[in-house]
Amino acid sequence: MAKTPRMTLQTQLVLRALLESPAKARYGLELSQDAGLPTGTIHPILARLEHTGWLESFWEDQSEIEKTDPPRPRRRYYRFTPNGAEHARLALAAAYQAGATSARLRPADGLES
Repeated sequence: MAKTPRMTLQTQLVLRALLESPAKARYGLELSQDAGLPTGTIHPILARLEHTGWLESFWEDQSEIEKTDPPRPRRRYYRFTPNGAEHARLALAAAYQAGATSARLRPADGLES
């Protein structure tokens, strides 16, 4: 398994959106809306998470598209790997802890020298 991805705010938002239903496969536009981020931001994050082994992706079956009216392009779905959700939870907890620690270390407003 590759190292933990950079836990940017955007990455954390994507992971939180995925963790809302960790067993459910989700497509990019759906995740974009849930995370409140543009699709151009979502897809590189999903690629990094897939590269780390936390996510796997697959293309929608053609038979599913044929049922839609009007027809639409196939969707690429993402879901956690068997251990991916647990890695995501641990990374989010560590990022939260790091943020809380750095907030405590900053000087209070107006007290900087």
